[in-house]
Amino acid sequence: MENPDDETAPESDTTATPEPKGKKRRWRRIAAWALGLLIGIPVVAFGIAYVLLDVRSPQEVLADLDKTVVLQNADGSELLKVIPTGGDRLFVPYGAIPPKLRDAIVATEDPTFWDNEGFDLTGLGRALVTGVGGGSGITQQYIKKSTGNEDATLTRKFSELVLATKITQQQTKKEIFESYINIISFGRGTYGPASAMSAYFGRKLDDSITWSEAAFLAGMIQSPSVHDPYASSHQHAMKRWSYVVNKLVARGYVSQAEAATMTYPEDAIQAPSETRAGRVTYEEYHIKQRVLAELEQVGYPLDRLRGGAMKIETTIDPRAQAEAEKVVKERLKGQPEHFRASLVAVEPGTGAIRAYNGGGWSVHDYAGTPYGTGAAFQPFTLAAGLERGIDVDEPLKPPAQVDFLGETFKFQEQCGEAGKCTLREAIGRGAQGPFVDLAKKLGAEAVRSGARAAGIPETIDGEVTLREKDGFLIGPGIAVGRYPLRPSDMAGAYATFAADGMRATPHLVSKIRDEHGEIVWERPSDKAPAFGDDETLSRRIAGTVSSVLTTGMKDRPAAMKTGDFQYNETDDNAGGWAVGYTPRLSTAVWVGSDQPRRMRDAAGEKLTGKTIPADMWQRFMNGVHSPR
Repeated sequence: MENPDDETAPESDTTATPEPKGKKRRWRRIAAWALGLLIGIPVVAFGIAYVLLDVRSPQEVLADLDKTVVLQNADGSELLKVIPTGGDRLFVPYGAIPPKLRDAIVATEDPTFWDNEGFDLTGLGRALVTGVGGGSGITQQYIKKSTGNEDATLTRKFSELVLATKITQQQTKKEIFESYINIISFGRGTYGPASAMSAYFGRKLDDSITWSEAAFLAGMIQSPSVHDPYASSHQHAMKRWSYVVNKLVARGYVSQAEAATMTYPEDAIQAPSETRAGRVTYEEYHIKQRVLAELEQVGYPLDRLRGGAMKIETTIDPRAQAEAEKVVKERLKGQPEHFRASLVAVEPGTGAIRAYNGGGWSVHDYAGTPYGTGAAFQPFTLAAGLERGIDVDEPLKPPAQVDFLGETFKFQEQCGEAGKCTLREAIGRGAQGPFVDLAKKLGAEAVRSGARAAGIPETIDGEVTLREKDGFLIGPGIAVGRYPLRPSDMAGAYATFAADGMRATPHLVSKIRDEHGEIVWERPSDKAPAFGDDETLSRRIAGTVSSVLTTGMKDRPAAMKTGDFQYNETDDNAGGWAVGYTPRLSTAVWVGSDQPRRMRDAAGEKLTGKTIPADMWQRFMNGVHSPR
C-alpha cells in the first residue's frame, strides 16, 4: 500500500487541474494592452507636442531682452534697475564666428554637438529618474533660453526633448549654433559673441581672437555672474579658464604643446564699464553683482529675469545701507589713499543681509573678498571647545610657546602678574597662547568643524575654505586666523551666536516677482541649530560665547571681537577686523588695502582691529540702532 505522506508519491488528480485556456488568453491581452499603452501614450504625447510646440527665432528672443529688471529694497522702494543698453546685443552670423571661439564653446558645452540628435541622453535619463533637469547640450540650452522655461521639472525636460528633436530636423547644425550663440549671455549684460568680445577685451570680434581669449569667453557661459573675474577674482576665473583649456586639449582642438604656451589673459581683460558710465555707484554695482550671482544659483539667470521683466526683492534695509556708506566714507576721510574698507550687516536668525558695502573705490568688491581674520577667528575655536566640554572659567597657565602642526608659536605674557588667566579673560586681553593651545588639544579638524557649524561656508568661489591651497590639508594657520574669509562670511557666522545658536545662510535675495506682481520664487528658510543639530546645546554654546565677548555699547547688549592680520614678519598689520552683534544685527568691518602692506593711519599709528575698524563698527551700530 502506498504511503500518502511519501514525497515520491504521485499527486492526486485534483491538484493537477490546468488553468483554463481562456484565462491565459485574457492575461495575454491585458499584458499586450498595457505594453501598448506604455509605448503608445508617450508616442502620442510626443506627436501632439511636436505639432503644438515651436521654437522662437533668436531675433524674437533678443527682442524680449529689452525689458528692465528692477531690484527693490526690503521695504519695496527701488534700489536700482538693470537696464538694457543699445549695442549689447549684436547679432553675428555663423560665418563671422571665429573658429577658435566656436571650438572652445563646443568643447566645453557640448562635445558631441555636431553628431548628436539634439539632446543629451545622460541628462534625460537623470531627469526621468529624479524628476529634475540634467546636464544640457547646446541645442537644449537654446530651447531653454528661447522658451524662457528653465524650471527643473520632468515636464520641462519632456518639452525640451520634443523641441530639440524638432529643431534638429528642421535646421542645420550651423543654424542652431548661430541661434544659440547669439542669445547666450556672457555676463556684463551682453548677449552674443560680438558684444562679449567688446565688453571683456575692448576689441571687435574677428579671427584675431586668441585661443586664450576664446577659452575665457567660453568659460563665461556656464555662470557669468560668478566667473567674471571682477565679480569673483582673477584666481577663480583662471581656474575656469584652465578647465576650458583642458577640454580643448581633451577634444583634440588644441595640442598639449599649444596649451603649454597659452596664458590666462589677465592683463587684457577690462574692468566693467557700467559704473564708469554713471549708471550705478560702485556700492550699488557690488550689490547688483552679488544679487545676480545668487539668482543664477537658484535657476534665474539675467536673461530669464529680463525675459519676464521681473522684480527682485532684496533684503537691503535702505537706512542701514545708507548708514554703512556714510560711516565708511566719513571714517576714512583724511586717511592715506591706499586705505580700503568694507562693511556687511546680517540679521540674526534669518540670514538677511541688511547692509552690504563693498567699497566705493572700484568694481572690486572688498566685502566679497577673503582676508586673514587674526584673533577675530577665536570665537569659532572657543565654540569648538565648548561643544567638547571645556570650561571658559578654568584658570590656565598659557604656554610660552606651542608646537602645532609643524609650526612653533611663541607668545608674550598677556595674562597679568599671576601668569594665569581663563579663556574668558584671555579673549578680552587679546592673548593668543591659550587659544593656540586649545586648538592643539582639540585638533585642527575640530576647530574647522566649529567654524563650519557657526556658518563659515565650505567653499568660496570654488576654493575650499579653512584649508591649505591644496584644498585638503589643514595647517597651523587655522589656530591664528591665517585662513582668509570674507566679511559677509564673518557677519553671517557671528549672527549664529546672536541668534542663540540658530544658523541661517546669509543672502541678498528674498523674492522674485513677475511683471504682474505674482511671486514666482521665494527663498526658503534654512534656519537650524548650529551645533550638533541640538537646539539646547547650540543655545548654550552661543550664550557662553556672547558672555565672553560682551563689550560696551550704550543701552543695549552687544558682543564684539577685533582681529589683526600681521604683515609678513613685521610688527605692523596688513589689515584689521571688528566683528560683533546685538540681538538685532551682526556686523563685520574690515579695513586694509588692495595689496598687502604696512598699514599706518594719518597720525602714523599702527592699524589694529581696535582702532579704525572698531570705531567704524561702533558708529554704524549706534547709527542703525538709534531711534528713527
